[in-house]
Amino acid sequence: MSTQVRIENVTKRFGNYVANNDVTLDIKAGDFVSLLGPSGCGKTTLLSMILGIQDITEGNIYFGDEAVQNIPIHKRDVGMVFQNYALFPHMTVEDNVAFGLKMRKTPKEIMRNQVNNALAMVHLEHLNKRFPRELSGGQQQRVAFARAIVVKPRVLLLDEPLSNLDAQLREEMRFELKKLHNMLGITTIYVTHDQIEALSLSTKIAVMKDGVVQQYGTPLEIFLTPKNQFIAEFVGYANFLSCKVMENSNGIVTIKDDIHGYVLQADVSKQAYTKDINAGDTVMATIKPENVDIFTADRGSEGTNVFRVKVGMNDYTGSATRYELITDEDFVIKGSVTGYSNYAPDSYAYVHFNKEHITLIKV
Repeated sequence: MSTQVRIENVTKRFGNYVANNDVTLDIKAGDFVSLLGPSGCGKTTLLSMILGIQDITEGNIYFGDEAVQNIPIHKRDVGMVFQNYALFPHMTVEDNVAFGLKMRKTPKEIMRNQVNNALAMVHLEHLNKRFPRELSGGQQQRVAFARAIVVKPRVLLLDEPLSNLDAQLREEMRFELKKLHNMLGITTIYVTHDQIEALSLSTKIAVMKDGVVQQYGTPLEIFLTPKNQFIAEFVGYANFLSCKVMENSNGIVTIKDDIHGYVLQADVSKQAYTKDINAGDTVMATIKPENVDIFTADRGSEGTNVFRVKVGMNDYTGSATRYELITDEDFVIKGSVTGYSNYAPDSYAYVHFNKEHITLIKV
């Protein structure tokens, strides 16, 4: 049965180095929470403290109402999937999956049924007699998942479990992992530096930098209304303009770009973290490339937030075509069109920033 996990004011020091600094998170029972951030941000250290292989310097971790920081790892009822799979090479698939049940002295008949059920969930029941060396990377990862879930843990922890897989297999396993979570409802905490993984898998994301949680919210909140510039830059590809606020009229904010003198309007009336923006404030205006509207002159080129641009480099990725679009003042705008698009290099076009898609971050 899944459980709530509360991390309260947790700090971890290694000598003078602070790996985690006053981290507080409330993870609801059944949630899938990703700890997202660059290498060295403290996400794996935090996971290690939840698992119990690292001691806490300060603070508390609760499973439900039970403080677990002083409870040994084998009594925390946690499932763990490691980046390198950590399978026993001398054991068959079914023996690897059964290992945790054997340690719990589960009766043989019950153990056999539970192992078969776990292997069926990851579609590996037909490979139960094979050894890890006879499996592909994706199959080994499925065995690791089965071994973690067969003991029916209260909390499932995953440390970058897909990072060793190729791109196509990583995408397939992402869907499988999401289906597993929906099926089992286990409270899951997932460490990753991959923004796409975090956005697609999670019910909540904790973005971390230098041991500190910068923002904790739903994928939509993190992506559309980042709390600061680091989050805006890290979670997705974006355009940035440093601006001064000229006026805020009921959430319609007029801003002026510091470098090029562009005057823009942003509608922040429905955005988080922008309630206290006033005339004279310095803000970072950001807009995602997929929200940059690209069009030709025959549509008309007048209006607010419209720029004339020269088409630069383009990059077709299969699902979208990305562009570098250069204004007359040499400001490079990143734009993206769904599917294939054929604006020719060195041709001229126009772009429009929808004011509702401009996010303002106070700096």
